[in-house]
Amino acid sequence: MKQFGLIGFPLSHSFSKGYFTDKFINEQIHDCAYDVFPLAKIEDFLSLCEERNNLQGLNVTIPYKQAVIPFLDELDSEAAAIGAVNTIKFSQGKKIGYNSDCYGFEMSLQPLLQAHHTAALIMGTGGASKAVEYVLQKLGIAFQYVSRTKQENVITYAEIDKTIMQHYTLIVNTSPVGMYPNVDAAPEIPYEYIDKQHLLYDLVYNPAETRFLYEGKIRGAQIKNGLEMLHLQAERSWQIWNDIVQ
Repeated sequence: MKQFGLIGFPLSHSFSKGYFTDKFINEQIHDCAYDVFPLAKIEDFLSLCEERNNLQGLNVTIPYKQAVIPFLDELDSEAAAIGAVNTIKFSQGKKIGYNSDCYGFEMSLQPLLQAHHTAALIMGTGGASKAVEYVLQKLGIAFQYVSRTKQENVITYAEIDKTIMQHYTLIVNTSPVGMYPNVDAAPEIPYEYIDKQHLLYDLVYNPAETRFLYEGKIRGAQIKNGLEMLHLQAERSWQIWNDIVQ
C-alpha cells in the first residue's frame, strides 16, 4: 500500500483526507491510502518518516510550510524561490520539497483579474503568503505585505487608509483570520473604502463566505474563497507524487 498524508498542527480543519479518499474511490485507485499526521513539533517529522517507510508523498500545512525545509534533502526551483513547501515527494531515498500552492493560486486567480488589478495587499506573512507573493511577481502585480506587527517592508492594519485602499484593488487574505470556528473575525481593514473595482481573495475556504468576503460582496467587489485553489494544489500534489509533472 502506497502511503500519502498531511502533516501540520492541528489538523481538525483539513479537507485533504476526505478529498484524496474520495479520489481513490472515484478513480478506483486501490493501492493508495491517505491519512493525517498531526505533529506537535516539526522535529517529529523524521520519526514519522522512519515509522512509515512506505511514505510516497506528504502535504504540509500550517505551521510547517517553512519549518519543514531544513529536514528535506532537496527543493525544486519554485519551492526554493518561494521559501515554503506544501508538498513532499519521497523518491530514491530522498525527501524533495515542492510548492503546489503557487500553481493553485495562479490558476484560480488569473480568470478574475482585470486591467486595473495592478497592485495587491497581502494580509499575513506566513508560509502561504510566500506562494501568493511568488505568483504576483510572476504576473507583474505590485504588492504590499500587511501584518498585525510592524516589520521591515510590512505595514500594519492600522496604517491602511483610503489612499491605500484605492490603490491596492486586489486584497488577498493569507492568514487564518475568519476560519471556522472563528467565523465572526475578519482582517481589520477599512471596508468602507471597498468598491466594485476591488477583488477580494481569501485563502480560507471554511466557511465558504468569510466575513472578509461578505464585507467585500455587499460593497460590489468580486470575491473568491480558497476552495478551488485547494483542489488545484491537491491535484498538482498528486501529479508531482506520480511523476506526471516534474
